[in-house]
Amino acid sequence: MNKPLKQLPKFASEAEECAFWEANDSADYADWTKAKRAVLPNLKPSTKTISLRLPQHMLDSIKAAANSRDVPYQSLIKVWLKEKLHSH
Repeated sequence: MNKPLKQLPKFASEAEECAFWEANDSADYADWTKAKRAVLPNLKPSTKTISLRLPQHMLDSIKAAANSRDVPYQSLIKVWLKEKLHSH
């Protein structure tokens, strides 16, 4: 038997809401069995800038490979990394 859901309070600030959710279980306020998966087609994944040290000859080879494919070398590196990750 399902217990009745609690009424969600009004929050004066985001900090107040954060404190509330740290101390309370959302299952008391929402029926997650009726939840539907959200589709966000225009959402782009966030990126993080990294520093990667490569031997000069390796970087030259990557740049040459990228040039022959007419793509930026950073993009080619990302494609290769993604392919390698998905092959395992």
